[in-house]
Amino acid sequence: MLAAVVLAFGLAMDATAVAAARGLLRRRGEVIALPLLFGAFQAGMAALGWALGAWGGSYVAAWDHWIAFGLLLAIGGKMIVEAVRRKGDDDTREASLGLWLLLALATSIDAAAAGLTLPLVPVAPWISLVLIGVITTVASLVGYVTGSKLGSAKLEILGGIILIGLGVKILVEHLS
Repeated sequence: MLAAVVLAFGLAMDATAVAAARGLLRRRGEVIALPLLFGAFQAGMAALGWALGAWGGSYVAAWDHWIAFGLLLAIGGKMIVEAVRRKGDDDTREASLGLWLLLALATSIDAAAAGLTLPLVPVAPWISLVLIGVITTVASLVGYVTGSKLGSAKLEILGGIILIGLGVKILVEHLS
């Protein structure tokens, strides 16, 4: 169960970082809409990745731990590099449903890749999906509310480190 919670928190950091940045702008309606959309998209994209993995699962069974390690390393590394490269979050566009959907999709693409790893997490995949959705929603809400106090790049770096750590843990467990 701990691995599922750690995965959910790692995936939530992208959305939380964006929510924190948007929180700096304090747009009307975003405090509720963004976290709900982020949670729904994270869980939905992870479910899509899980379904695609289940469809081709017999082809990757011998390599699943290496695939999980590689995906989580790439996702986590990408999050860290993007956070370090970003000079500031200066998005001043007005809040709109289209923008919210675009942000939710952009922050959840990594969850589709991570969804491939759900069979490796020692709980039922549907429990992981629920945890991903709920934790992303709550973390994004907290990020939005406290965005002006903690820079979003720090959250994204933390999320990247967590995903890399989870990938290493999966690889070590399967190799030993």
